[in-house]
Amino acid sequence: MSNWGQFLPIVLLVLVFWFIIVRPTRIRSRQAAETQRLLVPGTRIMLGSGIFGTVDAIGDETVDVRVAANTVITVLRQGVARIVPDEPVVDGDGE
Repeated sequence: MSNWGQFLPIVLLVLVFWFIIVRPTRIRSRQAAETQRLLVPGTRIMLGSGIFGTVDAIGDETVDVRVAANTVITVLRQGVARIVPDEPVVDGDGE
């Protein structure tokens, strides 16, 4: 029984490592995969660099992003940080 007492700190350390490092990494990985899956032309996105744009075309490993009227840039799919939800239209008087 005393051997279990010696292993308890190691087991606790492994559990803490799991909850602090491994679990959040898996969650972020799943979220990134879901973002990649939801990409379709016309979707508003934000790149990892903070540039906003609209998906123009999707390739196997790249995405063409329209950032201005006549400006399309090609980025790696992994460069897409998040999908931006459509913003509600606000009246000019703030109501």
